[in-house]
Amino acid sequence: MKKSIYPYEEWKIRENAFDINMNYRNETIFSLGNGYFGMRGTFEEGYTGPDDTTFNATYINGFYEVYDIKYTEGGYGFPSYGEAMVNVADSKIIKLFIDNEPFDILKGNLILYERVLDMKEGFTERKLLWETETGKRIEIIVRRLISFKRQHLGVIVFLFKPINFSGNVKLISEIDGNINYRNESEDVRVGSNMQGKVMETLESQVDSYLGWIMQSTKRSKLKYVCSFNHEIKTKNQFKFVNYRYEDKVGIEFNIDARKGETFELTKYISYYTSRECAEDCIIDEALKEVENAKRIGVDIIFKEQSDYLNEFWADADVVIDGDISLQQGIRYNEFQLLQSVSKNDITNICAKGLTGEGYEGHYFWDSDIYIMPFFLYTKPEIAKNFVMFRYNLLDAARKRAKELGYKGALYPWRTIDGPECSSYFPAGTAQYHINSDIVLSIKKYVEATLDYDFLFKYGAEVVFETARLWISIGSYIPLKNNKFCINCVTGPDEYTALVDNNAYTNYMAQMNLEYAYFVAKEMIKKAPDDYKRISEKISLSDDELEEWNIAAQNMYLPYSAELNIIPQDDSFLYKEKLNVKDLESEKPLLLHRHYLNIYRYQICKQPDVLLLMYLRRELFSIDEIKRNYDYYEPITTHDSSLSPAIFSILANEVGYYEKAYDYFMMTARMDLDDYNGNVKDGIHTACMAGAWSAIINGFGGMMTYPDGLHFMPNIPVGWRLLSYNVKYKNCKLHVDITQDKISFLLIDGAEMRIYLYDEEILLSNGLKVEKEVKKLEEQRY
Repeated sequence: MKKSIYPYEEWKIRENAFDINMNYRNETIFSLGNGYFGMRGTFEEGYTGPDDTTFNATYINGFYEVYDIKYTEGGYGFPSYGEAMVNVADSKIIKLFIDNEPFDILKGNLILYERVLDMKEGFTERKLLWETETGKRIEIIVRRLISFKRQHLGVIVFLFKPINFSGNVKLISEIDGNINYRNESEDVRVGSNMQGKVMETLESQVDSYLGWIMQSTKRSKLKYVCSFNHEIKTKNQFKFVNYRYEDKVGIEFNIDARKGETFELTKYISYYTSRECAEDCIIDEALKEVENAKRIGVDIIFKEQSDYLNEFWADADVVIDGDISLQQGIRYNEFQLLQSVSKNDITNICAKGLTGEGYEGHYFWDSDIYIMPFFLYTKPEIAKNFVMFRYNLLDAARKRAKELGYKGALYPWRTIDGPECSSYFPAGTAQYHINSDIVLSIKKYVEATLDYDFLFKYGAEVVFETARLWISIGSYIPLKNNKFCINCVTGPDEYTALVDNNAYTNYMAQMNLEYAYFVAKEMIKKAPDDYKRISEKISLSDDELEEWNIAAQNMYLPYSAELNIIPQDDSFLYKEKLNVKDLESEKPLLLHRHYLNIYRYQICKQPDVLLLMYLRRELFSIDEIKRNYDYYEPITTHDSSLSPAIFSILANEVGYYEKAYDYFMMTARMDLDDYNGNVKDGIHTACMAGAWSAIINGFGGMMTYPDGLHFMPNIPVGWRLLSYNVKYKNCKLHVDITQDKISFLLIDGAEMRIYLYDEEILLSNGLKVEKEVKKLEEQRY
């Protein structure tokens, strides 16, 4: 366990002193966002430290520029261009000068410094006592909020009070659109395709307290407007002047500051883009946003934020009584997920959220498999955006399948607006399992919400088109007893590429085909008009349905009778096995070895077979999971942040409780304690959601089977209580687990049927049911 640099508090992340060596990392940790736009935790007044200790950025989810993908040796079907989320105009700027001496925490004398992220109230606050080189002391308080209720709005409240002087204080508030890219990295996980200046200013204006700037990307031709408005509260006399340059608008306030008197500047900020707003309305909408915010007032906006979060935590909060470090960790993870996830269905959730440019702001299959379940069982209305987002990209997936000579649809490994953006096809295009991952998320969504209207109107079309893809790429192989085989694919484990019959892919494809057949038959009976509409639209025949059913029944499912495990693929067990313990100095392997020097060994970046066993848990016994866990655990490097959560959940189930706890620690505080040393590039959203799953599905023992919710809890010895809520089939269930008891309370819904250790329990609204927790002995490994 790493030592934390933040004090352990249940609802706050606190930085008690400024440390330049921690600044880059803290800019990520103290990021704010609302799923639409986000700001890194850089300072309003600017920063004069070395370039390698900071990265200033503001992002709009799904706002991207296009770049050419250049190949020394290209090939048919290689993506020709990529998309990358761009750093937009910096609107947080508020500079302070005392008699023309700039406020700079790296100069003068920083007497007191504190920064707090309040996860219950939803804002950050900095408190500073700073002294100029000439001995003038000033107290500064800065609060920053990005509104959850008003997705286009941000607010900064900047207060200062002279302590031992009276005199001229100047404040400069700006929007700066002069953004130049200079990031270069040998780390393939960090995007570096954006170079130089990628946006141009189309229009700008500033008048009195109100101003705006409109910019466009040069190639994607997306436009956005950033606007600001201001409110002043003070007894001091002041004057102001507006200014405007090519890429910048600003206001300079000159204040006759008096000792002991507070000057308060509130800056209202908005962003609007052409992706969700007609181009001829963007400016008006952005201005209306900040004008309306000023009219409403900052107190109401902060109250709205608190109310929104009260509602969120009432559904999503996980209480861990017995380990405050983990309590802080899981709440931070959930808070960042809420800040990162889109609240509409034209964008999704980036691998790094809205906190950094790692992975170029792309959406991966992580969002469907790892992140969507957190929202599905806590805020299902947000989960619906995940499945609708995939429906909205269906035409792009059809186009990609056609490019490669397939029928149906092929979803991209990484994308923003639909096209495949990975230039490395062995790890990108070859991950066909993404199709079935999306279908599993649809299947789980419908099971948990009973939203058949979505399935029949939208989801079914995705399910059918993805089923077609498997028929296109699979074939019946005589030497495999004429089983349906899927060759030359890459599974979730990116350290093993272009293999035949990846077990995860085949099992998940089988599920995809079975579900497509089932949905079609259900629609014929229950929604014939919708089925007729879709089948005519995509020219779906009865023969295809039978083809799906036959392929599913005859799917080749790898198994090794010699080792009594599921081999990851046809060739995996015939490779030389490496032991992770011998590779510590080379981690992560992808930065120390050529891919071929990884692919030729039995070594895994992340769970593959074990992820399959977790996702399709109903197919496997505890003994089967244990045998496979024992085989794959020593050869898994966990170079992917996706990895520890799955190992924690399965370790708990097979009785490796110490392992379960250790892996959980890696997920719950991966970013807060910077386990991988790369938090500066952004948070790990999928790992954060995995931490929630590790608690609920692991220690909380909740699994979703076809017949409903099953519970088999086992909390760590040091915990006095684990408490959480889950929403399922229009019901809300509260669960409390202690060392001896588990209690269930149905909060919403008339009744609900669950299973505890396979005992069926019928819950009624408002009536608590309490049962004994079975004591399970730890297995030795």
